[in-house]
Amino acid sequence: MGFMDKVKEQASVAAAAAKEAAQKGQAKVGEVQAKRAADGVLRKLGLAFYLQKTNRAKETTEGEIAQHVDNLKSYEAEFGELDDADES
Repeated sequence: MGFMDKVKEQASVAAAAAKEAAQKGQAKVGEVQAKRAADGVLRKLGLAFYLQKTNRAKETTEGEIAQHVDNLKSYEAEFGELDDADES
């Protein structure tokens, strides 16, 4: 194998490694964005529950709570269960 063949092979290996690293990075970004979205849903759910318990809820609050719960179930189906350890 000639020198140029070795250079081409190493360049190909390096390109594949860079592509794999980029894919892993993109997946991590997606997970972080999903976590932030779930945190927002949890906050909305908590607020709706609080308003309900303090008799300040709107007529639509019960439906909003159900929608928030459904959104969180979808998050858990894709990323795993939420628990107290997720607090940070």
